Amino acid sequence: MRLGLQLGYWGAAPPADAPALVAAAESAGFDGVFAAESWGSDAFTPLAWWGSATSRVRLGTSVAQLSARSPAACAMHALTLDHLSGGRHVLGLGVSGPQVVEGWYGAPFGKPLARTREYVDVVRQVLAREAPVRNDGPHYPLPATGPGALGLGKALRPITHPLRADLPIWLGAEGPRNVAQTAEIADGWIAVYFSPRAAPLYQQWLADGFARPGARRDRAGFEVAATCQVVVTDDPAAAKGQVKPSLALYIGGMGATRMNFHADLFRRMGYAAAVEEITAHFQAGRRAEAVAAVPDELVDDVAIIGDREQVRAGVRAWRRAGVDVLLVGCRDVAQLHAVADAVLGADDEPLPSK
Repeated sequence: MRLGLQLGYWGAAPPADAPALVAAAESAGFDGVFAAESWGSDAFTPLAWWGSATSRVRLGTSVAQLSARSPAACAMHALTLDHLSGGRHVLGLGVSGPQVVEGWYGAPFGKPLARTREYVDVVRQVLAREAPVRNDGPHYPLPATGPGALGLGKALRPITHPLRADLPIWLGAEGPRNVAQTAEIADGWIAVYFSPRAAPLYQQWLADGFARPGARRDRAGFEVAATCQVVVTDDPAAAKGQVKPSLALYIGGMGATRMNFHADLFRRMGYAAAVEEITAHFQAGRRAEAVAAVPDELVDDVAIIGDREQVRAGVRAWRRAGVDVLLVGCRDVAQLHAVADAVLGADDEPLPSK
């Protein structure tokens, strides 16, 4: 199992301890450092700023939102960061949700699968630099067409030669069709929430994508990165209590009532009744009740919490379920070292067959 430090997106201010966490992650043997964005801080700048003090770890977006920038602009960010880091960038992309896309970016959310496919194709054209970039699709036409276009656009190749044409692109995906398309067109899957118990479901979705004509990779060349709260503790009940507020927020508040991909995922895991209760409380402003409605079993499904040996056993279970990289958030350097000791020390059995 490999580890990625998930810095996430910022709250009201930049996290003061991020430089120390990034340095500790590199020295402790983490595989990568990842940053996210929502509707505040962006995903690329923290990687360039704090990543400049590193020399080994991969620097990934987990995730950069499609609607935040055009695919050509995103490719510019990616090729720039890849050059500056000496080929250590991982471009993680995701569609976000309708509330953010339409409310913050002022863009339509419709056709997320088709938009993702077009977006990735344009990014790959830029990185390949084999010909001027063109796209005839309806979402990101290049050169521009339609109302307001002057018809003077010129198809261009990037001035800067990308360091790697095969810079890895990972996609954040939750639903069956989205995960299948990820397996078809991407180099890796970022699972926002993952449960070993539901692994057969995910494996079927991935297999559907790998089986499509022209699929980019097979499972052996594909990376599965799963967000996971890993807490080494002698008080698991207290640790679960600290995880529940975030779960309640994502289940009950990170999405429209009629379209919440996180809630849909937990329904597929068998928590439909809990999802309805959490959502009802959250939408009514009863945050404490929403948190209290998150079952311990749900936390156990998507997190690894316990003493060192329990965490090591949990890591093995996630590896057997097909996870290659755990994306973990750590509140301080001491927790980071405890996680590294438990997780990286759990690799004492053969890797599962992919």
